[in-house]
Amino acid sequence: MGFYEKTLKSDIIYEGRIMRVRNDTVELQNGKTAYREVVDHTGGVGVIAIRDDGTVPMVRQFRYPFMAETLEIPAGKLEQGEDPLECAVRELSEETGCSAGRFISLGTLLPSPGYCAETLYIYLALDIKPGKAHLDEDEFLNVEYYPLQRLHDMTMSGELTDAKTALAVLKAEIYLKESK
Repeated sequence: MGFYEKTLKSDIIYEGRIMRVRNDTVELQNGKTAYREVVDHTGGVGVIAIRDDGTVPMVRQFRYPFMAETLEIPAGKLEQGEDPLECAVRELSEETGCSAGRFISLGTLLPSPGYCAETLYIYLALDIKPGKAHLDEDEFLNVEYYPLQRLHDMTMSGELTDAKTALAVLKAEIYLKESK
């Protein structure tokens, strides 16, 4: 028998443009009642693109919740009902101008499953063709290029702190080594 919780009541506390917050009352498997605060999000996609020269286009942008710049793989929010691969193609093009001949799924990531109902889909993009970025009007970022080994070192030292980026770097390395 697996673990479970039964939802008894769900109250929406906040509904915004990109997320919804709810307070749920649940019955635990021992019959007791508990409360769960949940952030619902449509999910997103992250893309680690590796160019023929072995470099990876990364985006540096300001992240308001941390009041700091972060270095990340290109990524974006899924539209309601959107296919994750379509989102990956769109976000890579919008943020870096690149297109890819191949996209390989590197799996999914649950960024914070204790309170957030969000799934991130991670893709490796290969056979990269350069192009011109076309950012959303509220998006400001710089594209920087790093060798994959440097990103690995930055991940292991803690310099890269974005979870989807760290996972993508490590999974891309493993995929590339195993596919030789």
